[in-house]
Amino acid sequence: MKLMIASDIHGSYLYCKNLVERYEAEKADRLILLGDILYHGPRNDLPGEYNPKSVIALLNPLKKDILCVRGNCDTEVDQMVLDFFILSDYALLCADNVTIFATHGHLVDEKFLSRLNKNDILLCGHTHIPACENDGEHIYLNPGSVSIPKGGSKNSYMTYENGKFLWKTLNGEIYKEFSVNNIK
Repeated sequence: MKLMIASDIHGSYLYCKNLVERYEAEKADRLILLGDILYHGPRNDLPGEYNPKSVIALLNPLKKDILCVRGNCDTEVDQMVLDFFILSDYALLCADNVTIFATHGHLVDEKFLSRLNKNDILLCGHTHIPACENDGEHIYLNPGSVSIPKGGSKNSYMTYENGKFLWKTLNGEIYKEFSVNNIK
């Protein structure tokens, strides 16, 4: 099974359209969204082509493919217009004998990692900065942001297939990879 993982669309029609085009090109089985779908939040500038209603129109047809967790900018009002569930604080995924705890990231910190089993993966968005950290006990991954990248990063997403995470730009260019086969 191939997963595509993205976070922090923040209502940008431009970048959501790019993401959906990449989802189709990747031929992924599921689209995992790590929150902050429609609203940009008071701390962020407006992303390119800010248009939450158009983002809704792009994502709702994919409702059967999307697994989403709630971001700090997602609300019950957003749930009223989206056809896929967005209000869960986390999702637990099991793939290739790996357990992935997916959450937005605003409700967890470094102390949370100690609650996971060795080699479980904490998958978060929220910071808008791509990350791949493995201290030998705990693994933290972040796809970065689709629409408002920070820390000098590019608009990005991740894929997961056959034990390998790939970080990609919205052009599909791979710029980082992590293999779960190296952690066992």
